[in-house]
Amino acid sequence: MKYRNAADIFPDELLAEIRKYSSGELIYIPEESQTKKGWGEKSGSRDFYVKRNAEIRRKHSEGKSIAQLADEFSLSTDSIRRILYS
Repeated sequence: MKYRNAADIFPDELLAEIRKYSSGELIYIPEESQTKKGWGEKSGSRDFYVKRNAEIRRKHSEGKSIAQLADEFSLSTDSIRRILYS
């Protein structure tokens, strides 16, 4: 997130009102959007893990062992079990 000077953004009247509440402090102004996205929805990581986990389940149902899947996906056997049994 890039720092910007409030004097360059806000009109003088609004800046004076903001100073009444927070003068000289660093503040964060969130986007207007009211709906908060869930974990990984914005970056796409949620989709990545959903697809990966589906592939792990598919390969296990086709006969691959937990140890083989752990090697193939660079995960621990406990992680593979957690994915399979969730």
